[in-house]
Amino acid sequence: MTPFELLEPRSLRKAAALLASGDAPTRPMGGGTALMLMMKMGVLKPARLVSLRAVEKRYARVSARKDGGLRIGALATLSDIERASAVRREAPVIVEALRTLANVRVRNVATLGGHLAHADPHLDLPPVLIALGATVDIMGPGGSRTVPLADIYSGYLETTLARGELIAEVFVPRQRPRRAAYLKCTTRSADDWPALGVAVALELDQERIGGARIVVSAATDTPTRLRQTEETLRGASVTPDTLRRAGDVAAAEATLLGDAHGSSSYKKELLRVYLGRAIRKALEQR
Repeated sequence: MTPFELLEPRSLRKAAALLASGDAPTRPMGGGTALMLMMKMGVLKPARLVSLRAVEKRYARVSARKDGGLRIGALATLSDIERASAVRREAPVIVEALRTLANVRVRNVATLGGHLAHADPHLDLPPVLIALGATVDIMGPGGSRTVPLADIYSGYLETTLARGELIAEVFVPRQRPRRAAYLKCTTRSADDWPALGVAVALELDQERIGGARIVVSAATDTPTRLRQTEETLRGASVTPDTLRRAGDVAAAEATLLGDAHGSSSYKKELLRVYLGRAIRKALEQR
């Protein structure tokens, strides 16, 4: 690993200014779980690291909002989020997803902001949060802006964050009364990268699906909503025929990528199966 300068600003705004200044390659560091690995492999060779550990404590807090939604600081660790009573109460699907994410040692160190900004499509929380309609507050040297989480992803390991911009906070609408679930398929071992991830959030209208948000990940360059599939489910009763039809529409709509975890055609078959399972799992929630 090449030598680097370590900076520790006391505010997130100062950290953003440091990231935007100078010509030397500079990277932010929250938990550093992905960053350190990439530096050790020589993929990244920053001359400066801007540590975020000393910035305002508010950006490491998890709390409920008055409307029942969640406010999660970008420096909250994944374990902080998993254990937070507000998350267990208002968005249990997040807790369920976190319990399958990496291992407890990683979750104790990795931060939400880094997890989202890393933009690896195999990660578990982006599709779940997008399905719930999450937005992110982004801080830069010139101020802040709030955008839907889905809008920060532009490609494999690529985001729309400008130089000097940092994810500051994540706002998640209350899950209930919606029913939500996340399933992933790992083809080699339980702790391997998933071949496919599917997140669903359903609104019910008596015995029918009033509305749906479906997000597929891992087999795509970015977490991707399947809007045609959502329309197929809107107003439908949940029957085996409905789930088969939705699976067929999803397989036709999604552009899935083949890799070491499986071919694109294999992943389309996985999507047909896992979409139905995810919908059934969501409907079992109370």
